[in-house]
Amino acid sequence: MTTAQATWPITFADVLAARDRLAPHLDPTPVRTYPVLDAAVGHGVRVLVKHENLNPTNAFKIRNALALMTALSPDERRRGVVAASKGNHGLGLAYAGALLGVPVTICVPTDNNPEKNAAIRGYGAVLVEEGRDYDESVQVAARLVEERGVALAHSTNDPRVIAGAATFTLETVEQAPRLDRMVIAVGGGSQAVGAMTVLRERRPGTRVIGVQAAGASAAHDSWHAKTRLTRPTVRTFADGLATRAAYEATFPALLEGLEDFVTVTDGEIASALRLLLSTTHTLVEGAGAAGLAAILAKPEHFAGQHVGIVLSGGNIDAATLRAVVNEEI
Repeated sequence: MTTAQATWPITFADVLAARDRLAPHLDPTPVRTYPVLDAAVGHGVRVLVKHENLNPTNAFKIRNALALMTALSPDERRRGVVAASKGNHGLGLAYAGALLGVPVTICVPTDNNPEKNAAIRGYGAVLVEEGRDYDESVQVAARLVEERGVALAHSTNDPRVIAGAATFTLETVEQAPRLDRMVIAVGGGSQAVGAMTVLRERRPGTRVIGVQAAGASAAHDSWHAKTRLTRPTVRTFADGLATRAAYEATFPALLEGLEDFVTVTDGEIASALRLLLSTTHTLVEGAGAAGLAAILAKPEHFAGQHVGIVLSGGNIDAATLRAVVNEEI
């Protein structure tokens, strides 16, 4: 590894170990290209689509969950895990818990989407509805961990989670002969840091650009300010990006490794989601369309390049999808 461990939370060896642990449980997801999508983007851009929405829970977060759960000790598995989530992290943990026989409790905000709540419960996880947003649910999860003496399954601040997220980039570089840039949505940052860890080892010329929703821009603002910042509120329909702070485990690596960090509006995310529906017939939620939204905002920046994006989170709820399709967002 070329970066000091003090600023980089995982090594490439961690990624390889995570892939070995995931192999019995997950098949690789495909990288596909769509000429009609490339034509819509223009400027000679070729978009390489990593279909993480084809995972069993329709999101890359299942990798994070399984990477963490398969690394637990037998006693930790017996006691179970607690986590905070607005959807896909909780769903991944619930799936992994059912698969591995680990009790799972997921803390969600009181206004969390009922469809995602039902999906988490469907895998047998216990749901605790408390807190006004994700960040407050994190505090609830920390309290339960202390009270119960169980493991915390944080969505980002855990090297095992970041290594799990990195495995989709490892697959991508093995599947894509050419990859000039990756544009990756940042909520907590596990995707982006995992991607940079792999690319430094396997494709050192490939750069990563981070993207956040303009209404949930804490990590973006922190990156540009070069110090961790917290925002009092978030406002975006992209649940996977709705965090109020940059995370201590990933922020130093984001600061060091990202080529650039941009924001896109909810309207731009919705437009990208509609384009994905019409050109690839692929359904993703807001966070999963953010990478394409960033490319569409400035396609000339990627002219003539092969650009990887990650389509993750096929769990958009019916009301939000209806609003997107009707161009109400």
